Amino acid sequence: MNTIEKQKLSVLIITFNEERYIKSLLESIDFADEIIIVDSYSTDSTAEIVKSFSNVKLIEKQFIDYTSQRNFAIDQAKNDWILFIDADECFTPKLKTEILSTINSQDAVSAYLFYRIFMFKNRKLRFSGWQTDKIYRLFNKVYCRYTENRMVHEKLIVNGKTAVLKNKLIHYSYTSYIEYKLKMYKYGILKANEKIKKGQKPSKLLLFFHPVYTFLYQYIIRFGFLDGRKGITICYLNAYSIFVRYKEFFRITSSRI
Repeated sequence: MNTIEKQKLSVLIITFNEERYIKSLLESIDFADEIIIVDSYSTDSTAEIVKSFSNVKLIEKQFIDYTSQRNFAIDQAKNDWILFIDADECFTPKLKTEILSTINSQDAVSAYLFYRIFMFKNRKLRFSGWQTDKIYRLFNKVYCRYTENRMVHEKLIVNGKTAVLKNKLIHYSYTSYIEYKLKMYKYGILKANEKIKKGQKPSKLLLFFHPVYTFLYQYIIRFGFLDGRKGITICYLNAYSIFVRYKEFFRITSSRI
């Protein structure tokens, strides 16, 4: 009699100064066969907290960009099925159950998208472009790899079929204005270097119009105005990241002339 072998799951987390969330996240991961954290030499107590969990493997690696950090983490995993989770994300009990049933379902799917609920200071943000936010988090590494031409907003290349999980991942991305602005600034710098890497040329028109377009698109077309002051804040900071991208792009290219 043939028996179906239970699929094993590796949960991967990349961190830097995540002492606020990491303990509760690790306590919630009670369904993984392996947990690996790749930390970029945190200066807070992240590493100490991680080391207190005997079932978690901590690897320290200098941060270059998000894509290389994720691909490095994948290479450390023993199992084919990978679940990537950020420190500021968390599961519902139903999502945990769905993840385990999914990888053991025998469906010919290589990667699964998760819809996410964006939390703004512990309250759900309903619009501002986040209402359809979804991202690859669960995949079989045999058929998937992050493309190396992106430094941030990583893109998973999937060889095979994809599907979407029913239950949503909760994303506590926004806790304070300063913290989120710093994150958007960092993303902008990485996107500028990404453009340099691709050999693109800067455009003064895009320096002005792209941030304005981003704000208006998210605030009006994506109903950010329905989120009130929260919508203005998020739409502005997303547009700010675009502005930083082009400003840094011009700075780097002009310094090379």
